[in-house]
Amino acid sequence: MPDASTALPGRDTPIMTPGKHVVNGRDLDGPYPEGMKELYVGMGCYWGAERAFWELPGVYVTAVGFAGGITKNPTYHETCTGQTGHTEIVKVVYDPKEVSLNELLKVFWERHDPTQGMRQGNDVGTQYRSALYLTSEADLEIAQETAAAYQNALKEIGKDGQITTEIGLLDAFYYAEEYHQQYLARNPDGYCGLGGTGATCPLPASSPSPQE
Repeated sequence: MPDASTALPGRDTPIMTPGKHVVNGRDLDGPYPEGMKELYVGMGCYWGAERAFWELPGVYVTAVGFAGGITKNPTYHETCTGQTGHTEIVKVVYDPKEVSLNELLKVFWERHDPTQGMRQGNDVGTQYRSALYLTSEADLEIAQETAAAYQNALKEIGKDGQITTEIGLLDAFYYAEEYHQQYLARNPDGYCGLGGTGATCPLPASSPSPQE
């Protein structure tokens, strides 16, 4: 991982102006309806990960980009050099009255392998590391609790690897280029390397229902 002295400098100007979601026509960058919440997930290549979330009931809109690094407004190719510190991220805007954070995190844990460090399957590099970025301390605590629960679930199926997911509060999110947004809707036969471990992530008994 680069540090501030070795990371690429980036730029002050965003590399794209977020437009409309290709599937549902909603604005990628808002404004969003009142009451919407945000979750930022890294599961390897963001193409398949984004589709996994835009298909979920209660998800208002999704977008792909970069977070967790140093370089301002990085390009995709810069991120792929490993010299920005970012990982590929899906921004998930959702209605907590329709889908809970715990339910979204269940999808996150089960749809990829969070024990692989700086890779996901055949995709190798810092930009493919598993990550969860939250927007409040309360959500951060929930994410950490689900990580502990999923670690136990992995142990129960005999998978010895430790979860390497980077979990923290969101610092900054930078939108990726337009052609990456909803890539698998634009290119139905495109690459999707998502693959889970086979372990089921348990929802806590205290998890609020979508109506609460």
